[in-house]
Amino acid sequence: MELNYYEILEISQNSDKDTIKKAYRKMALKYHPDRNQGDKEAEEKFKLVNEAYEVLSNDEKRSIYDRYGKDGLKGQAGGFGGFGDIDLGDIFSSFFGEGFGFGSSSQRREKKEKYPRDLKIATKITFKEAVFGCKKKIDFRYKTFCKSCNGSGSENGKEDICSYCGGKGQVGVRQGFMTLVQTCNHCHGNGKVIKDKCKTCHGNGYEEIKDQIELDIPEGIDNEMSLRVQNKANELPNSSQRGDLYIKIIVEDDERFIRHEDDIYTIVPVFFTQAALGKTIKISTIRGEADLKLPVGAKDKQKFELANEGVKNIHTGKLGSHIVQIDIKFPKNLNEEQKNLLLQLEKSFGIADEEAFIEQESLFDKIKSWFSH
Repeated sequence: MELNYYEILEISQNSDKDTIKKAYRKMALKYHPDRNQGDKEAEEKFKLVNEAYEVLSNDEKRSIYDRYGKDGLKGQAGGFGGFGDIDLGDIFSSFFGEGFGFGSSSQRREKKEKYPRDLKIATKITFKEAVFGCKKKIDFRYKTFCKSCNGSGSENGKEDICSYCGGKGQVGVRQGFMTLVQTCNHCHGNGKVIKDKCKTCHGNGYEEIKDQIELDIPEGIDNEMSLRVQNKANELPNSSQRGDLYIKIIVEDDERFIRHEDDIYTIVPVFFTQAALGKTIKISTIRGEADLKLPVGAKDKQKFELANEGVKNIHTGKLGSHIVQIDIKFPKNLNEEQKNLLLQLEKSFGIADEEAFIEQESLFDKIKSWFSH
């Protein structure tokens, strides 16, 4: 019994083209050999799915098939003399893109440049240079096409058709019933080879030139931001100007400050008496010293914000904040005088006069009351 193409794709006879495409994609993925390696039944179904789509996606063939069945297609160009008549590359590329792994008879090799027009490099700057901006001289190398061979890489300016791929830049590799397409290793996808290499550029088609620029790095630039300098990159044949140079900025870490966006973060050691008494302490900011007034009884790891002491935003010009976290320190070694002073302080709070049998919870409540008034 002859198989019905509509049944193979599991669609009705009045299905539109969009439905046919969706059904084909579903069935092709289901029975694809990469998913069913060694499964002969899946391989045969995959062939039938492609055969059905080849007919039903073509208005003329579909019309003939609907009236006369498969026999009516025997005299048609591109008919089914065998599975090899179906171009899997054309079919799969229309759904999944050129990178799906199938070659296509309709593919056309585009001429590839030997190097890109634009150029990307990186440079390091210090934390301070990033915060306040600076001017920096940067050495780099760019490519320009060889004037002797006009960028062809050939001594006589001629390139020969690659004998391995016939100038296509791709070669077919047969795997089972399919032909997969790979880049030609002989010409590296160019489709042409150079027999007589240019003596100036040794067949590369370009030369490398040393260059230097003075880069104006703006105030507030952050790590891994890029700056563009026009007309300072590579030069291609038949181009009136050089490409653009993109410079990625790598900012070195600082020993004292941590930056997050436009804010600066520091941890400042504070003696326990300074925190208890609410002293004013000196702290270092990116612009120098500043005063920070602690509240009485300041807590360990408490944070304070100094507005407009951060980094200037590179786009808006608005200043960020400096966030200070205090780290309260206690003495580890005390002399006799210091011990006596602390004992007197302890006694002044009533701790030394407590009876030995006092409940710990009551003592905790008393200590807690010191910080609630």
